[in-house]
Amino acid sequence: MKNTKIKSILISQPRPESEKSPWFDLEKKYKLKMDFRPFIQVEPISGKEFRQQKVNILDHTAMILNSRNSVDNFFRICTELKIDIPVELKYFCVNESIANYLAKYIQVRKRKVFIGKGTETELFPLFKNHPTEKYLFPCSDWRKLDIEKFMKKAKLSFKEAFFYRIKSADLSDLTHVNYDIIVFFSPADIRSLYENFPNFKQNNTLIAGFGATTVKAIVDASLTVNIQAPTPISPSMVMSIDKFIDAWHKAV
Repeated sequence: MKNTKIKSILISQPRPESEKSPWFDLEKKYKLKMDFRPFIQVEPISGKEFRQQKVNILDHTAMILNSRNSVDNFFRICTELKIDIPVELKYFCVNESIANYLAKYIQVRKRKVFIGKGTETELFPLFKNHPTEKYLFPCSDWRKLDIEKFMKKAKLSFKEAFFYRIKSADLSDLTHVNYDIIVFFSPADIRSLYENFPNFKQNNTLIAGFGATTVKAIVDASLTVNIQAPTPISPSMVMSIDKFIDAWHKAV
């Protein structure tokens, strides 16, 4: 592929709901074939399963929310178990997008919402600034341990609870489909890749990874990471891919 232009990209996420997504600007700019296909699927756990963890939501004063899935499933469990969420409950969101998504369930302007700068580790200063809170982390069975390690080290009150599971999606229809670039966003995407295609070989496929843990999972799978995000000059995956394709096409 070294002497050919990049023509196709597979993105391991759902298709954006808004047609104004920067992904579509990228698609038009380079006349790409761009497909969105989640490599993982979310399986909510039942209220009965949640109770088996012996976690009392109302014992906590702050929620740590790192994805829309964590938001959706937190409020779903509260509804299923008929838990009235106190107005005083604080929400620590990994980024502004998650904080805005809270508006689907609560009046954000009337609640105490704290916003990180994009990654879980960037929430740590906020945790330190609120050392007396009792934190609950609604997460999946496939999560990073960064928050747990930090909370233990900082000796803060912290509990994680599983509200949903992450499973590999069925990608069997992609068996004979090839892309110039495949974009991964989580270590679970790599797990799904090999569960679906145990004999996957990278060959000439370019691989993009978002976030340090995703990049590590790619490398651990003996694959080459060609594009990374976020970086100081490219905070988003779209920007990183844009710069990469621009340089690639100039070199062709």
